[in-house]
Amino acid sequence: MSRTQHDIARTLVREHGRTFAEDAGITLRDKPSPLWRLLVLALLLSARIDSGIAVASAKELSAAGWRTPRRMGDATWQQRVDALGRGGYRRYDERTSTQLEEAAELVLDRWRGDLRRLHAEGGSDPARLAELLREVKGIGPAGASIFLREVQAVWDDVAPYVDDLTLDGARVAGLPDDPDRLASLVPATDRVRLVAACVRVARDPKLLEP
Repeated sequence: MSRTQHDIARTLVREHGRTFAEDAGITLRDKPSPLWRLLVLALLLSARIDSGIAVASAKELSAAGWRTPRRMGDATWQQRVDALGRGGYRRYDERTSTQLEEAAELVLDRWRGDLRRLHAEGGSDPARLAELLREVKGIGPAGASIFLREVQAVWDDVAPYVDDLTLDGARVAGLPDDPDRLASLVPATDRVRLVAACVRVARDPKLLEP
C-alpha cells in the first residue's frame, strides 16, 4: 500500500523532527533568555559553517553563562573568542565575537534586552519580523528565517512559518510545496518539527534513503 502524505509527514517528524534549538539544549519558551539564546544560535548558523559546529558553539556560549544580552555584552571579546573556539567555530571566531557584542548592545538598546518587544513591534507579520531581526549584525535573510522557523513554536501568531528551504525539503520528500497544505499534515504541536525535518532533508536528501 502506498504511503500517504500524512504518513510521510509523521515519519519525518518522528525520525528527523529535532529542532536546532533542541540540539543546542535550548528549552524554548516565550521568555527573554531562551529567545536571546535562539537569536545567538541563528546568528551562528548564518555563517558558512557546519551546523553541528554552530550548535556546539552555542552550547559553549551558554555554558559560559552568557544567556542574556547583558551577560554576553559583559564578557570580553577574547572570552567570547575562546568559547567559540571550544565549539570549533574557529574560522569565524573573531568576527563573530564582535557581532555578538553588537547584537547584545542592539537588543539591550532597542528592545531593553527582551525580544518579546521585537515580537510586539513586528506583530504577526513574518516579513516585518524578519526585517527587524536583520537589524542585528550577523543576522541576514537566512538567520532571520532560522529564528522564525523555530520561534513559531512559542509565537503562535507567526505560525505556520514555512520558508523556501522548508519547501525545498518538502518537495524532495514528496510533500506539498504549499505552506498551508504542508502545515495541515500534522497537528499544530508538531508543525515546528515538520518544518525542522524538511529543512534537514533539504540540506541532506540522503536522510530519506532506507
